[in-house]
Amino acid sequence: MTKDHRGEDAYDPRLIEGSAGKRVIVSGCSGGGKSALMAELERRGFAVHHEAGRQVVKEQLHIGGDALPWADAAKFIELTVSRTMHAMIRAGVSGELAFFDRGIIDQISGADVMGLPVAPHLREAARLFRRHGTVFLVPPWREIYRRDAERRHGFEEAAAAYGPLRAAYEAHGYDIVELPKTSVAARADLVIAGVGADRRGQRAV
Repeated sequence: MTKDHRGEDAYDPRLIEGSAGKRVIVSGCSGGGKSALMAELERRGFAVHHEAGRQVVKEQLHIGGDALPWADAAKFIELTVSRTMHAMIRAGVSGELAFFDRGIIDQISGADVMGLPVAPHLREAARLFRRHGTVFLVPPWREIYRRDAERRHGFEEAAAAYGPLRAAYEAHGYDIVELPKTSVAARADLVIAGVGADRRGQRAV
């Protein structure tokens, strides 16, 4: 990772300009195998940013906060979008190819599904913080779906949100690659090939 010694001046949202191709989204149905795929990409040497929503939920549960999808969804979305922008700016500082577990459009789609108003600044964030033109989606996969402390909704609810999520990415101009229900290694191979990188964590020439 490139070191930068400019202190707080290095943290500049403008660093995302012109580098969308180095920021790749892996998204899709909750419980569809994203986390395992991201762990595999990280194991292979790629920079990976894990799901901001899960991080926020863990923090809020730890401190007794209410910025949770089932308590105050609007507050949860604001915090999650902010966390996602932070990760993207940090990736801009490093300049390396990076994979992101979900993105800003996920939060906008979630708000739309819940019937919540989406503030103009959140839609502006989705416009400015662009990603690689191809988004990789994991489809609903009942056989591997599991609930846990941060994922309290059931499979039917998760599956119902998948169609609107895919439509939201398409509406924002992204091409969709739906990953097959196959092994984690095979999925990782497809993602890596899809962005023109090699298996050692480097972008192919």
